[in-house]
Amino acid sequence: MDEPKPLTSAFNRIANFSIHQVDSVFRVAAHAAAAPAAVPLALPPTLGPLSAFTGTFTGQGFNTIFRPDSAATPTQMPGPINTTDPPDNVLELNLTDETMSFSNSLGSIPNRGSGPQADGFLNGVPYLQTINDVTTGTPIGIHFEPGIWLAVPSSTHPHEPFTVARMASIPHGTTITAQGTALPAVAGKPAIAAVDITPFFGGNPANKFTFQNQTAANKTTRRLPQDLTALIASGKLTQAMITDPNTVLRNQIAHQTISQTIIIETSTRPNSPLSGGPLPAVPTAGPHPQAPNFAGGIANIAFLQGVPVPPPGGNGANANAFQMDAVFWIETVIYDIDVPRIASGQPPVILQPLQKGTVPLVPSFVATFPFVPNKAFAGGRVRVATTQIQYSQKVMLDFNGLTWPHVSVASLVPAAPVPIPEHLLPLT
Repeated sequence: MDEPKPLTSAFNRIANFSIHQVDSVFRVAAHAAAAPAAVPLALPPTLGPLSAFTGTFTGQGFNTIFRPDSAATPTQMPGPINTTDPPDNVLELNLTDETMSFSNSLGSIPNRGSGPQADGFLNGVPYLQTINDVTTGTPIGIHFEPGIWLAVPSSTHPHEPFTVARMASIPHGTTITAQGTALPAVAGKPAIAAVDITPFFGGNPANKFTFQNQTAANKTTRRLPQDLTALIASGKLTQAMITDPNTVLRNQIAHQTISQTIIIETSTRPNSPLSGGPLPAVPTAGPHPQAPNFAGGIANIAFLQGVPVPPPGGNGANANAFQMDAVFWIETVIYDIDVPRIASGQPPVILQPLQKGTVPLVPSFVATFPFVPNKAFAGGRVRVATTQIQYSQKVMLDFNGLTWPHVSVASLVPAAPVPIPEHLLPLT
């Protein structure tokens, strides 16, 4: 793994900022005026599985998107074109380098109930996601996403269990609210099902239309990169990845020791036929909740949505994003690390974990010791657990009479070296 990249803070906020309900402050002030003891504010609501979203993570991934190809501004291909595909799209493939940073939780966010529904108090974790295309080795920014993950308490009106929600803004002109469930932790690594990028007709995934640009060996189709020969020879890109981008995620965990996995599933249209029911993360058979039963959605600027009436009344969509389904796997990965002899007070030592087989992405670890005269760690093998985040996201785009799945996947590990707990390095 390369040396950790220098990180810069994109946003600043007051260090002790957190959200609380305004009326509680007035109650505290009134109580303080009547008695010397103040009434403390309530503790923030639980984050549940979102408590794993802390600090900064970096990693690698793969992105596929069919882009509209306008006759007015056609995409110039590097080489000749010899294909029977209609000239209305370009398939772009991106090997990606990603950073996802999480801020401190927001506190106690009041949502006011009406009628029989009591007030509900949410909590939230702001995040910032940036993605570079590194297919050619030169980083090119392709995605910037500020957003908030929300922990939403259960309610009676509507009757919904505890859910999580993701709110995000994408600079192409799209904002999303996706809501869903966090499944109980399961032992071991997840079973990651396949995801298909093939476009389809009439809102029915069974009516597929396969394009020649989905064939990796085809060098003369409308695709970027057009000729994949060098990438295939290097092992960086395969036909299996194009056919099923989740191949990248399964390759990451194939030789990892994972003690448990928490699965978060969200959708902007949880009961839509396009979501296919439960998202492709279910590790076990049996009933599987897909909550909530409604809500969520995607909003687009006019350029993307187009006039929502077919010709001659309108011009249709340029690239209308109308649904997003995503699965996040929060995995506890166990690493073995050989730590050399280190004297107390010695500068921190950065170490790489041992690997069984090929693991494309691993974090680094750091061993530090307080200064204690005539003491040292004799050296030895230690076992450390840390968090890994994987996700698979599918956005449905509407243009030229087809539905076009836009799939992005990535594996992320802590960006900074993970501290080795002091109790694993006893001084002797």
